[in-house]
Amino acid sequence: MKLLHLDSSILGDASASRQLSRAVVDAWQAAEPAAQVSYRDLAGDALSHLSALSLVAGGTPAELRDAAQKHEAELGETTLNEFLAADAIVIGAPMYNFTIPTQLKAWIDRIAVAGKTFHYTENGPEGLAGGKKVVIVSTAGGIHAGQASGQAHEDYLKLVLNFLGVTDIEIVRAEGLAYGEEPRANAFSAAKAQIGELFATA
Repeated sequence: MKLLHLDSSILGDASASRQLSRAVVDAWQAAEPAAQVSYRDLAGDALSHLSALSLVAGGTPAELRDAAQKHEAELGETTLNEFLAADAIVIGAPMYNFTIPTQLKAWIDRIAVAGKTFHYTENGPEGLAGGKKVVIVSTAGGIHAGQASGQAHEDYLKLVLNFLGVTDIEIVRAEGLAYGEEPRANAFSAAKAQIGELFATA
């Protein structure tokens, strides 16, 4: 099994989502020792955002691309192929201003490619990247469940993944992390217990 581990928090070692995504990967490897793990730090080694250059590079024959276009095309192809090759994905997804980090959005823009991970049919869009299992590690400083905003960044990720054909999605959530030491500790404990349950019979 090929497992792709993604982090997107800008907080480095202080990041809750990074600590918990690592815990998920460790638990997954313990359950499946033969798993091959690849890691991408979307904040530390950020992908460039989708741009006019991205579109021009994609539409230019390989032999006619200049150096900048070649780099852009290779970046997109490498990221897409890495996603397609993965059997399972762990996504560290903190909530920033009610949505995902822009670094994670840049990754999504590289994998949501018409003709590769989805296409349109007479009956509407169809995902082409099914068969993967995804664990989203969702963290937030506040508590949003039950509020009007809900878990907006989780809903967005599920929407995109479903669109690409990925429906086997689990969410490990730790929220209220900015409410003080005790609520933070309780949130971590609950998230780690959830991770244990996910892989108890794996």
